[in-house]
Amino acid sequence: MIGKTLITSTMEKEIIGMTQRELTRYRVIKNLIAKLINGTDAAKQLSLSVRQVKRLKARVIIGGAKGIPHKSRNRESNHRTDPELWQTAKDLIEAKYPDFGPTFAHEKLTEIHGLKIGEAAVRNLMIAEKIWTPEKRKKNKQYRCQRERKSSFGEMIQFDGCYHLWLEDRGKEYCLLSGIDDATGKPVKLEFADSESVLDVFAYWKEYIKQYGKPVAIYLDKYSTYKINHKSAKDNHELLTQFQRACKELDIGLITAHSPQAKGRVERPFFTFQDRLVKDMRLQNISTVEDANKFLKDFWTEDYGKRFGVAPKSKTDLHRKLSGKELANLDAIFSVQSIRQVKNDFTVQFKNCWYQLEKEQPVCVRRQEKILIEERLDGSLAIRLRGKYLNFKQLPAKPEKIKNAPFALPAKSKAHAPAANHPWRGKFAKLERCEKVFS
Repeated sequence: MIGKTLITSTMEKEIIGMTQRELTRYRVIKNLIAKLINGTDAAKQLSLSVRQVKRLKARVIIGGAKGIPHKSRNRESNHRTDPELWQTAKDLIEAKYPDFGPTFAHEKLTEIHGLKIGEAAVRNLMIAEKIWTPEKRKKNKQYRCQRERKSSFGEMIQFDGCYHLWLEDRGKEYCLLSGIDDATGKPVKLEFADSESVLDVFAYWKEYIKQYGKPVAIYLDKYSTYKINHKSAKDNHELLTQFQRACKELDIGLITAHSPQAKGRVERPFFTFQDRLVKDMRLQNISTVEDANKFLKDFWTEDYGKRFGVAPKSKTDLHRKLSGKELANLDAIFSVQSIRQVKNDFTVQFKNCWYQLEKEQPVCVRRQEKILIEERLDGSLAIRLRGKYLNFKQLPAKPEKIKNAPFALPAKSKAHAPAANHPWRGKFAKLERCEKVFS
């Protein structure tokens, strides 16, 4: 009797932490033990099976209130990361990957260093050691509906350019031209250029079409390279940019987005590129744009597609092959075309240079006729009239006009002072004397 009291006294002093749910379970099981309810009623009250209620009853009879909480509470997990592995991963991340995200850091730890550590463990490590801080979720301020992906590869390519210090302090700012296939989400072609100018964009798409063929449509923004945004262009559909004209000749549809979110499949990867691509090129010690483009073409573009791409609904490739005529005229199609007028002496002026048309031509050339000048990607010029290329030669530069002609200016003459006995002085002197008298 004395022993039982002591045990009860000891048990009463012990504090057992329980949630409200566990406390409810304990009360129901105590009622069950006291035979105030049966097992079926207890199972209904706790939303448990009768079998589980029997187990809880047995545990409470043996251990009292300790039988209600889970046995693994306050115990270390069997799947916890080994302390030595944790420390090794921490040292490597702090030394080599301090500005990497958890997913990217996990890839490098497993691929380069061969550490057998989970992605979630790396994330928890970087948060616990204050190496990386997760961003807060942004509240949706505007409702947007997701557009369904295209079904086939080559059905629509989302295209855009992004300016960034891709080589960090090892180079200047470049523009990354990116084409993302809408059906797969894979980058089909990535290339660094100086800018998003028409010549750089033409060079990009010329190589793309040679490699893959013509896509059905291109989805892009309203940048001046791709679209004339002047208000008069809304009524006059004949006003085309050089890029629109080239795509029209190749029968490629152009779709212009009204917001960045509309073409999110090419906009969102730029955040990943600015994180992963910059750091990968740093690890590869790439410091020139030529090496960067080679790295993109040989490895990085395909590797990114394998990691983040999705399978298309249809396995059909909708890229169209170039016809023989299109292939022969590809240099002309991807050229900057300008219209000029033939002078009376059969010369043409273009960009402060003069060109003389030869006497022998494949087509009749008349004075004051409009001709087409093609400024090609290799820097050469071609002059076309009614589908025929004209023969011409560049004239030597004309002598410059002398803007500031050298001539002598006459010396500045001083105002003439009349003599003291000059007649005018006499008149003015009399007037002054009269004024003094009458004043």
